[in-house]
Amino acid sequence: MPIHLYNSATRTKSAFTPQDPNRVTLYVCGPTVYNFAHIGNARPPVVFDVLRRLLVHHYGPNNVVYARNITDIDDKIIAKADAEGTSIETISERYEAAYLADMATLGVMPPDLAPHATMAIGDITHMIAQLIGQGHAYAAQGHVLFKVESLTEYGALSGRNRDEMIAGARVEVAPYKADPADFVLWKPSSDDQPGWDSPWGRGRPGWHIECSAMIKANLGETIDIHGGGIDLIFPHHENEAAQSCCAHGGAPLARFWMHNGFVNMNAEKMSKSLGNVLLVHDLASSWPGEVLRYVLLSAQYRQPLDWTEAALQQAKATLDRLYRALEGFDASTAGAGATDKAVLAALEDDLNTPKALAELSRLASAATNIEAQATLRASARLLGLLQGDAMAWRHGSSGDEKDAKLIESLIAQRAKAKQNRDFKVADQIRNELADKGIILEDGPGGTTWRRK
Repeated sequence: MPIHLYNSATRTKSAFTPQDPNRVTLYVCGPTVYNFAHIGNARPPVVFDVLRRLLVHHYGPNNVVYARNITDIDDKIIAKADAEGTSIETISERYEAAYLADMATLGVMPPDLAPHATMAIGDITHMIAQLIGQGHAYAAQGHVLFKVESLTEYGALSGRNRDEMIAGARVEVAPYKADPADFVLWKPSSDDQPGWDSPWGRGRPGWHIECSAMIKANLGETIDIHGGGIDLIFPHHENEAAQSCCAHGGAPLARFWMHNGFVNMNAEKMSKSLGNVLLVHDLASSWPGEVLRYVLLSAQYRQPLDWTEAALQQAKATLDRLYRALEGFDASTAGAGATDKAVLAALEDDLNTPKALAELSRLASAATNIEAQATLRASARLLGLLQGDAMAWRHGSSGDEKDAKLIESLIAQRAKAKQNRDFKVADQIRNELADKGIILEDGPGGTTWRRK
């Protein structure tokens, strides 16, 4: 069955066929590295990690090229560096490392390519010069701006009219602009600001042109899929599409545009500006990263996702049950396992992750032999789930070996107390472990334990 994806540009869901099945190209807008990532920032990398896994399943691991950029030059980075009295490199390197660590905690695989804006200055200035030469951009007072009126199709991606676009972009009223809708490709840098030499003076790139230039340099003029959060449709992706189309003689930047919905708290979009953010590394100190990933996949990617404590608790309970179905499973002897057709069909239907998660629960209920367990694990791999050790999950990642030995010792003492019919001592040990968050489960094969 072919993959069907919703295309934001056409506002329809249609079958996805790559330009070249031997080189399927996917680009997702990455972070601006000036602060820690909140859980709303984590939704795009998790969603498009699942898409990347699905594409690899269909076309093979050597035939998919996934790029996710790093924006390491930006006014917010400069402001942070100034506030700390340090360099932009120190700030960007610190928060890029934190971002990559957070994504690894969430089970997000590294991209094939991670282009950095500061390493693409030559590509950026080359594209700007092309746009000026073709009459789509102009230089003014050390700035270079894109001439919006030069592209009649401008606004097609977002579906906004001119007034909406000007309001939505919060455009700067500036004397160097020929039109209020025109946007910056290059801006001047003062002596105390980071900058690079260019034909228009020392300066730095605007945000939108960075992605266009990095896509062209790493993936080509027209890519198969461009992804990001719904908040990027305008102005960022609209401007990317305009620049690239004009620079490439009318060739579109992407054949499919995909956008995920917001993560909300108390019915409001989670954002740093509103101050209602939950940082990934803070959440990961209380919950396993796989629980956070499960919640991010619990709603269809285009829909808003409400982040609640109840959702976290439900995800943990569900993963507990799924991992119990894999206890005793030895991946080294079981083989790769076959991907379940229903799980695959759900993901092929515009990444219907809620349906795919429901199918994993069905598979777990039927995982009564090693072949069924292998199918559960192989199917969950497409979602980036259930790839850990089942007993390690049961015992919790927070417990070290010494802690585990103490628990096992107390369980042995309890078993001896029960054998001696000293049920008071047995109950005391159970209660003592329960107070520490350890749940005992008695069964025909003896007593096992897990953390709450």
